[in-house]
Amino acid sequence: MGFWAYMLHCADRSFYVGHTDDLEKRIAAHQHGHIAGYTSTRLPVKLVWSEEFPTRYEALQAERRIKGWSRAKKLALTRGDWELISALARNREERASTNSARTDAVGTARQKTSAEARAKRRSSTELP
Repeated sequence: MGFWAYMLHCADRSFYVGHTDDLEKRIAAHQHGHIAGYTSTRLPVKLVWSEEFPTRYEALQAERRIKGWSRAKKLALTRGDWELISALARNREERASTNSARTDAVGTARQKTSAEARAKRRSSTELP
């Protein structure tokens, strides 16, 4: 038995992302308004993307990751446009603030470089 991450396109043009162990049953429940919450007030809904995963945890990880994506990136996923998805991911990394909670090596290096530049400016403006 597999687990699925899926994305629905709602009547209000928004997207809903979820995961399940029975894709057909879950989509039918969404389409008939049997699942209270977000999609029940945005009917009809249409399945626009799904992917099977070997474990529930992996399907949940995919759901959470995709929920954080921009609308443009979600649209690219529905078209299978991996080149655009990659480009949109790079653009987001380039726009990331040094004040964000980034802990990767690139973010740390940028923060260190910025701190060094500020220290250098301060020392060059100090009087002898």
